Amino acid sequence: MNKDVQPALATRLLLGGISGFVATAAMTAAMIRLHRRLPERERYPLPPREIAERITGAPDEAVRDIAMAAHFLYGGACGALVAAVRPTPSQAEAAAAGVAIWTASYFGWAPALGILKPASRHPLRRNALMIAAHVVWGVAMALTVRELRAARLTILNDRPAKDAPVEQTI
Repeated sequence: MNKDVQPALATRLLLGGISGFVATAAMTAAMIRLHRRLPERERYPLPPREIAERITGAPDEAVRDIAMAAHFLYGGACGALVAAVRPTPSQAEAAAAGVAIWTASYFGWAPALGILKPASRHPLRRNALMIAAHVVWGVAMALTVRELRAARLTILNDRPAKDAPVEQTI
């Protein structure tokens, strides 16, 4: 595959989905560290937990697992969407996409569905934390997409395999 040729849509969705999933780990790490810096009265659960609790009504232990799974799946789905539109986003483009995802989520579908109050009614520091975490997601997503595209061109190239066992005929 030529480096300048964009991969097929299915490949872009796969690479973007994996990248968005992986980027959610970086985002989660940023959220943990920034959450610790909030004033005590603002250290209640962040939106992924609030959304999962509101939607499922699950008990505390289960809602944590549901929130974690949903957060990573949503990150993967958003990564697939970004890569479908921009097969190799720059870090700045993907960071902007992260902020756009935050905006669409916290001013759009979540309040529209009655799941969360709009972000304009959240504490300013918590909004800043969430925006920063979405920027981290975007940068990590862009870097991961680039690495996965490089893997397709190098370690997963189309040269003949040499380490696979040779079939023997009897």
